[in-house]
Amino acid sequence: MNPFQMPNYGQAILQDQDLIYTALADQKRVCREYTTAVTESNCKVVRQAFSTLLHESLQMQAELYYLMQNQNMYNVSSQAPQEEIRKQVQQYTQIQQKTRQLLHQNQHPMHVPSMQHERQGQFV
Repeated sequence: MNPFQMPNYGQAILQDQDLIYTALADQKRVCREYTTAVTESNCKVVRQAFSTLLHESLQMQAELYYLMQNQNMYNVSSQAPQEEIRKQVQQYTQIQQKTRQLLHQNQHPMHVPSMQHERQGQFV
């Protein structure tokens, strides 16, 4: 057998649809992991690096999703009623405003860690 030839195990090679679905699932997982890293990082440089990676991963996830949708590989659920979407956006906007108010009120007592917590490339 040629060492560069893949063995044939009963056509166990994944179909394109399976490969793309797996890639989409991996992108979703990676986005969750990057989101956790961004929210838990206390170093501005690391936080920015993970933010950039998250943004790039979200773009790739969207591209995979639209590719699958255009190829009829991904069934899109029925669209939510516009009123329900409006209510959800309004609710999240209110929560975001309350969070900003809370942060603004507590801005002075709380100390946000700065870059001074880094020493010679090591994070403490």
